This record gives sequence, structure tokens and C-alpha cells, in this order.
Amino acid sequence: MWPQTFAERLESWTQLRDQTSTAGIETALEAINSWWFQTPWRAYHLHWDDRPTWPDPWQLLSDDIYCPLARALGIMYTITLLDRPDLQDALLAEFDSDNLVLVAKEKYILNWDSDTILNINQAGSRTRHSVTQEQIKQQLR
Repeated sequence: MWPQTFAERLESWTQLRDQTSTAGIETALEAINSWWFQTPWRAYHLHWDDRPTWPDPWQLLSDDIYCPLARALGIMYTITLLDRPDLQDALLAEFDSDNLVLVAKEKYILNWDSDTILNINQAGSRTRHSVTQEQIKQQLR
């Protein structure tokens, strides 16, 4: 069940980061993906054109409004703040109408399904927008 208050969401998110900081890569990514799929869904909230004003992770948790892009951004923030050497190439990208987070040389794809991190080939899909983990790190400073 999704935490009701900001304090509860923040505590739960901190626990998620603690649990996934040393877990195996697949276990960590599955836990992160699953946690963010608990969020209350809304069709539209964030838009790629508004990227300079996207909320930081704490504001995202405070606002508690999660469209597919907001959920992907939360996944990206979580991975970035873990600062694990094996998770340093994450990319948040819009493919057709899906906002996906690709990790480990695109071996893992998050924000596609709640129970699965996928390993699918996106070569045929056109990337409309993207933001790298390095760009996210700059935003968090």
C-alpha cells in the first residue's frame, strides 16, 4: 500500500534506497521498479517540454502525483541517489508513448511493467526525448 503522508513516503523511499544499495543488480532494480509502481496513477502531470521545472525527488514525493513520466523520473532519481558503480549509465527516455528507464547498457528496462524488468531491444523504436543520469545528477546539486 502506498504511504499516505509525505513523511511516510520519505521514510519508505529511504528504506528502499537502503535495501537496494547492496542488493544484487536485478534484485535492486526489481525492488525499485515495484516500489514506484505502487504510486497512485494519473494520466498526465509532467511533460518533457517542462524538463527545466521538473520537481526534485523530494518535491515529487511531496506532490504525490504520478503520471508515467513522473514515475519514471522517480525511478531515475532513486537509481541516481544510490550511486552504485554498476548503475551509472541509467537513461530516462521516451520511446513512442512509453517513458522508460534503461540501465546496465540497456540490459534492464524499468517502468514498463510493475512486476518485471525487461530485457527487450528498443532498436526499432524512436527516442523522442531523453535525459542521462549525469544530467539528473547536475539537477540534484
